[in-house]
Amino acid sequence: MNQEQQKPVPEDHTSVSNDEESGARGLQRDLQDRLQPEHDELVSDSAPHPEAPAGSARMVRRLLKVGIGLAIVTVFGWLPLRAVLQTSSVEAVVNARIVTLRSPIDGTVSAKPQKSTQLSVVREGDAILHVVNARGDRARLDDLRRQMSRLENERPSLAAKLAAAETAQQDLARQASQFRDGRILQLEARIAEIEAAAARREEAVAAVERASSLIKSGSVSTVEMARLTREQAIAQQTEIGARRRLDAAKVELTAARNGTYLGDSYNDRPSSVQREEEMRQRVSDLRADLAHADAEIDWLTHEIAAEQLHYVNRAEADIKAPVGGRIWEMMTSPGEDVRAGQPLLKLLDCSGAVVTANVTESVYNGLKLGEQASFEPNDGSAALQGEIVNLTGASGAPANLAINPDALNKEPYRVTVSMPALDTTGKDCAVGRTGRVVFNADAAKS
Repeated sequence: MNQEQQKPVPEDHTSVSNDEESGARGLQRDLQDRLQPEHDELVSDSAPHPEAPAGSARMVRRLLKVGIGLAIVTVFGWLPLRAVLQTSSVEAVVNARIVTLRSPIDGTVSAKPQKSTQLSVVREGDAILHVVNARGDRARLDDLRRQMSRLENERPSLAAKLAAAETAQQDLARQASQFRDGRILQLEARIAEIEAAAARREEAVAAVERASSLIKSGSVSTVEMARLTREQAIAQQTEIGARRRLDAAKVELTAARNGTYLGDSYNDRPSSVQREEEMRQRVSDLRADLAHADAEIDWLTHEIAAEQLHYVNRAEADIKAPVGGRIWEMMTSPGEDVRAGQPLLKLLDCSGAVVTANVTESVYNGLKLGEQASFEPNDGSAALQGEIVNLTGASGAPANLAINPDALNKEPYRVTVSMPALDTTGKDCAVGRTGRVVFNADAAKS
């Protein structure tokens, strides 16, 4: 049974407004009873006013809405207010310098196979392109090789001539030695002969003395005595001449033993000795020529190796990455003919990333080099600390940067901030990420 039906109907109606109000409340209570019958049965009879729970719920919802509104107003109002109060940039972008790699030689370009699957990411020292010059100048290398071939062909001939000359010189030396030994023996025999002539003189003197003792007894005639006396005189003269020849023979013997030969009908050296000396000189010349050939062959070997390396450097070259980073722009393609000095590609140097920002005139005039600054990325990641490294104003950043500072055109005054904490190597190179630079002059002064 409905609770409203159990209540008696009031008899007095003072006004039409009270009837309408009570009728509206009755309809509201009847609707609540129909929608929530079980809840109404559980309500305690001690509740003095049935409309009190609905009023408190409405109050809670109103307070909740007011709180949410205040929070929204606080958050979205504080962020612009904080941006106004902070000294910050209008725009900021992560930037990096560009390294332009040029061809060192003329030739045809070919691509090197990459170790990494990400073709745009390179490490320091990686070969990116290969240039081959099939028409490289190798005239000097060919000339050096021809000289080497000529010397290598001449060396066996020089060695053979040297061996033959040494053999002939040995034969002539043996002949000269035999001649010297024979000449010494000859002089020694002549000296012995001269000494024998002295013995004959002594024999003649003895015969004269015997004849003088016998001539008194009449055993020897006067004629015999005269003959013996004459022979004695001849022996004496012969001995005098022999002694002179003996002195000359001793002089010749001494000279022969020293390698010099004296005589009236020949020179101081015989022809065998002279030929041996000539052959010895020829052997010395051939040895010098052979040593010169060996030295020139060694020199040519080093020159050919150096020229070969030089030719290889002129004929082919690997284009290697001087720094780690990303290929920013490929300015050629495999199979294309290039000239020496022609740009081949541009490499993004991610190891030296900076932040370029533009600021208003009032902010720019208050900045100094070395002041601390922080970069707040727009993706919500943590802020990065750095310092101001360049103030270029309206002239633009004088650096070879990947993103031209003129692209930031909301304000004309430009600032460059170094950010060592940026991890911009390899595939994590964050060039192009946008954000905001907040300048902190107090940190710089401290």
